[in-house]
Amino acid sequence: MESSSAVTGTTQPRVARVRVPGAGIRSDLRAVRVVWQRELIRFSRDRARMITSLVQPVLFLFVLGTGLSRLASAGTHGVNLRTFVYPGVLAMAVLFTAMFSAASIVWDREFGFLREMLVAPVSRGAIVVGKCLGGSTVAGFQGVIMIAIAGLVGVPYAPVMILEVLVLQLLLAFALTAFGVMMAARMSQMQSFMALMQMVIMPLFFISGALFPVSGLPTWLSVLNRIDPITYAVDPIRRAVFAHLDVSAAARHALAPGVTWWGWHLPGVFEAAIVALIGICLLGVGIARFSRAE
Repeated sequence: MESSSAVTGTTQPRVARVRVPGAGIRSDLRAVRVVWQRELIRFSRDRARMITSLVQPVLFLFVLGTGLSRLASAGTHGVNLRTFVYPGVLAMAVLFTAMFSAASIVWDREFGFLREMLVAPVSRGAIVVGKCLGGSTVAGFQGVIMIAIAGLVGVPYAPVMILEVLVLQLLLAFALTAFGVMMAARMSQMQSFMALMQMVIMPLFFISGALFPVSGLPTWLSVLNRIDPITYAVDPIRRAVFAHLDVSAAARHALAPGVTWWGWHLPGVFEAAIVALIGICLLGVGIARFSRAE
């Protein structure tokens, strides 16, 4: 007996099979890679963002550093003020880039793209991890640009120093991006997010000792400096830079004394571990908040 399609002389259109990958480790890793690549593509196509994110660090380094160099010459033991603030500017370069990378979550929510990602058969934690890794990579690229101008402020291009600084910048960028993602998980307006980040990040940056030595501070400022997480990224960056400068022992002791806890000088590796641990904890909180969002 012939089918009805044969009798009528018509053929049934073929329906393409759609294969939806199931949830699992492989799907989550693929989602992390896709989100990470998307962050890099967005950054590479936004030339205005590349330029504007470097304007403020350059202003601090060359305008503020040059303008205040004569006023601060008595307290720098002959070290150029631009050389002293250079490690802080290295941290600033990744700070703003990481903040803008985290802001993309709010942007995606406003335009509906975030909802499309959330319905994918992957865990929301994979999306958060991809965002953090993408923001860290983009911020690390900005940090490389600032490392490239080290010679303009009297800092040598020592391979060991460059490697140490780059690793510390990546750790700081990861922690800051994770913090931004955690804050952006529940926000729906870009204006609110940027205002909050400016209110939190800028005080943390100034208290971290990026623009002043951490020794001999008033008690209240010393306490704030020790509980500031950015301190533990700025200090090892400055110590890595000053380890390759030809300066006097007095200048090194005054300008890069290191952070102490009750008289104990924290090793640079320990400070880097603190930044990494803070980043992991913020990432965990961000994943938890993101999973409850929407």
